[in-house]
Amino acid sequence: MMSEDSIDTAHARTKFLSLLTARKEAEVPADEEILRVEGLRMHFPVRGGVLYRQTGSVKAVDGVDLTIRKGETLGLVGESGCGKSTLGKCIVRLLNPTGGRVVFKGTELTHMSQSALRPYRQDFQMVFQDPAESLDARMSVGELISEPMVIQGIGTRPERVRRVEELLELVGLPKTASQKFSFEFSGGQRQRIGIARALAVNPDLLVLDEPVSALDVSVQSQVLNLLMELQRELGLSYLFISHDLAVVKHVSDRIAVMYLGKIMETAPADDLYASPMHAYTDALISAIPVPDPSHSRKREILPGDVPSPIDPPPGCAFGHRVGAARYEESIATPPSMREVSRGHWVSDCPCCVKADQA
Repeated sequence: MMSEDSIDTAHARTKFLSLLTARKEAEVPADEEILRVEGLRMHFPVRGGVLYRQTGSVKAVDGVDLTIRKGETLGLVGESGCGKSTLGKCIVRLLNPTGGRVVFKGTELTHMSQSALRPYRQDFQMVFQDPAESLDARMSVGELISEPMVIQGIGTRPERVRRVEELLELVGLPKTASQKFSFEFSGGQRQRIGIARALAVNPDLLVLDEPVSALDVSVQSQVLNLLMELQRELGLSYLFISHDLAVVKHVSDRIAVMYLGKIMETAPADDLYASPMHAYTDALISAIPVPDPSHSRKREILPGDVPSPIDPPPGCAFGHRVGAARYEESIATPPSMREVSRGHWVSDCPCCVKADQA
């Protein structure tokens, strides 16, 4: 039998969730596009010499297009160093893009000043890879979670205290956690605190940057299940960044594959895993471990190293890396995205797209 405290907690949680859900449904109609990224570029200057002049640039993000709809999870995968985290930081304007557009709920944010951007930050938040690094150890958990509300001018102090307690219960932590410090918790608990902090201002979009990669497998599943439950209850949209394709398949509606700052392929999750069109996507999927020892999968071993983003090769960078037979053709006609089936887009490269689709 449930205790009175448990019943009160359940009632408070239900009321809290219903208020948040009603607010979101009023703001963003179901199935509406919430984020559009067009031709986004983030080039970091490389400087050297006696006068420290710019000698080149690191093309971390180089012409990315993507969209996310309300309540949808877009998985973003690729090798380490391909620009995934940089793209996420550009979307939430922790970095100022050098080109392209970021349109959130119909408003372009790309060139807004930080002061003009502040009201919009309430609607999108980011959860970082390492909670130990992203949570200030000098602040109590209550202060960490309430800080975004203070910045946005949300509620009175007593209201913020109640809200912190509600958020802690929402992510599966006791109210008393608000009086402790982040270093007193395990890695999984710290990530829950990071999620609670991100939810404090009722966002519509969460950019999740490798949110479970620093956690043990058993803890990973708990955090992933929590994220999926919160999405169902609050109607959240996620950009889920990871290098682990098995995890991304579990949580994503659609998946975008990124290589050297560019999108190689985008498709509904089931379609991408069943029928990958780009050679790079095929290689990534072949690396997913098969849990059943009676089944095997041919592993595609990628030769060479990822080209430098300072001086990427012309044409198809992946075709250059693997020495594709038709690589020279991609130089004459730089690849562009083409729809091969409904919702399934691939970089139209003659050297890397499967022969029946090229």
